[in-house]
Amino acid sequence: MRQIFLDTETTGLNPEAGDRIVEIGCVELCNRKLTGNNQHFYLFSGRESHAEALKIHGITMEFLQDKPSFQAVADALLQYLGGAEILIHNAPFDLGFLNKELELIGRPRLETHVAAVTDTMTLAREMFPGKRSSLDALCERLGVDRSARTLHGALLDAELLAQVYLAMTRGQEALLIDEALPRHRTSAHASPELLNLDLPVLFASEPELKAHEAVLQQLDASSAGKTVWRLAAVK
Repeated sequence: MRQIFLDTETTGLNPEAGDRIVEIGCVELCNRKLTGNNQHFYLFSGRESHAEALKIHGITMEFLQDKPSFQAVADALLQYLGGAEILIHNAPFDLGFLNKELELIGRPRLETHVAAVTDTMTLAREMFPGKRSSLDALCERLGVDRSARTLHGALLDAELLAQVYLAMTRGQEALLIDEALPRHRTSAHASPELLNLDLPVLFASEPELKAHEAVLQQLDASSAGKTVWRLAAVK
């Protein structure tokens, strides 16, 4: 499965009022492994960023003077995204801008080029109901290091989102035994010294039990309550 995490930075909040994209960052994940085959574009639109937007991303008109237009990178971007599942945090916002840019150059909407678009903010709200679902909040909750994030940047945010997604969807595949590994069998000729060992039984401490339960709850949440131990409990 090919998945691409995408983020944009923009001049403002409203593409219908003339705001434009100034940065696009994409991070590729194949079969739950980061490939390093990422894409990153700074874009010149000829429009100044609003003061509030500039405080968020710090991308000035002067910096963008020699950067390409969206039209100049559209073919490369669509070819890269083609056929993949696109994952975006607060997808309606970024999709609104991307589809407006495509409309301005006479191209079909992004959804026609990709396999699916998934809103990771919706996933987070389903997994952690009633809790903050911003990218910063999820990084903090899931232990994803965001120390390099002083300003918002599309590529950095896409990288953080990929790590957050992997942490959110970490499920029972982590518990599966690799069938390619050799299996250890009990030998009928085990050493007498080993057979006669009286090994002590070590019980988990209270903090260890709590930590274990927290992991079980996270796995249970990521599988929507379909973990084996939950299903067995109701039989």
